[in-house]
Amino acid sequence: MPLIHSLYPLLRPLLFKLDAETAHEWTVKMMKFAHGLGLLKSEIRNPKSEITVMELKFPNCVGLAAGMDKSASAVDAWLACGFGHVEVGTLTPRPQHGNPKPRLFRLIKNDAIINRMGFNNPGISAAVAQLEKRSSQGIVGVNIGKNFDTPNENAADDYLKCLRAAYRVADYIAVNISSPNTKGLRDLQAEEPVRRLVSALKEEQAKLSAQHGTIVPLVVKIAPDLDTTQIEMLARVFSEMQLDGLIATNTTLSRTSVEQHPFAKEAGGLSGAPLNQRSTEVIAAFRQLLPKTIPIIGVGGIMSAADAQVKMNAGASLVQVYTGLVYRGPGLISEIAKLPSS
Repeated sequence: MPLIHSLYPLLRPLLFKLDAETAHEWTVKMMKFAHGLGLLKSEIRNPKSEITVMELKFPNCVGLAAGMDKSASAVDAWLACGFGHVEVGTLTPRPQHGNPKPRLFRLIKNDAIINRMGFNNPGISAAVAQLEKRSSQGIVGVNIGKNFDTPNENAADDYLKCLRAAYRVADYIAVNISSPNTKGLRDLQAEEPVRRLVSALKEEQAKLSAQHGTIVPLVVKIAPDLDTTQIEMLARVFSEMQLDGLIATNTTLSRTSVEQHPFAKEAGGLSGAPLNQRSTEVIAAFRQLLPKTIPIIGVGGIMSAADAQVKMNAGASLVQVYTGLVYRGPGLISEIAKLPSS
């Protein structure tokens, strides 16, 4: 077990004395530093946990969700920590600072986080340059989005720019149309916009596949705040478009389970334990509607291996964590990684 696993219980109180965003930044820096010192060499390997999804062979079922490593600067460290895959971003064509600070809030009693980061990132070109330098061969997904000032009618242009730039360095590409922190982004989940966007991306994927001689899977990340009609519509579109995979879900705008918390009125997406049940419900709903050829990556409120197993029982082939990692630390990775593949 990497040393960082056993050290985290000591480090967490120190990190939690910092404001949430500063702690986030320091965590990424510490991961890079620890990896440089060789403290993360012990990767988790269990043949019984290996799983093939989207024709990619994952060493285990647990990945790092997008949002933790927005610049793709610590991928080798995350993989050495035991993750079966790492998803970087969200990345946009042009660098952007995101929303004004403060924009990240811990709801400690609820094992939750509210964020309104707003796709702060160095831009797709800078991230690709980072990924070109990585030394490990682990699976990396690149999560892409549009710049905040790009109108929705031109959103496809931004996603296509990112797809082209990331194609040669990504093992899969995730299309984020579900963050609540970029104005109007979730409108792209409506039927006509999502159909146009996915159609354009799948067409470009075919061209890039012929050019590079390899197919990089294309997945879409959706919101948990969808009603039954919206889920049915999206499942129909994704099936017709022969999407390669689905990520369910992003953060929620609901505050039902945290309405008494002082931060409940803060704008942004809620993640962590309060999201667990709803994300599982959405996974189950899509699994019933999608063909088996479209796998689901389950994310939202996973705080234990048992939570991950529930997601997989609902129909997820893989899972991802973010907020659970903040509260539980790297030990959560090894717990989930030990789960046998289905």
